Amino acid sequence: MTKPISRPRNILDILAFLESLRETNIHFSLRSSRDDSISVDFTLVGCRVEVDFFEDHIEFSYFKGDEGVERDWKIMEQLLNDHWSDD
Repeated sequence: MTKPISRPRNILDILAFLESLRETNIHFSLRSSRDDSISVDFTLVGCRVEVDFFEDHIEFSYFKGDEGVERDWKIMEQLLNDHWSDD
């Protein structure tokens, strides 16, 4: 069992959150795809996590999967057709 990570409240807690990830040897990346937030992305076994730090709150999304490897490019084409929109 890993040490629990303290619940962040807003963007002021981002440095403490990053330090908690480092302490538990969870590698992460930072990105900024919106004007009003900073995102922290990391991967756990079987789960990818995106945490968005805003001025006054935190939001996160997680994506579970089997992490299998595919070689059939038709599957990639189908994924792009099913999940991509340029709207």
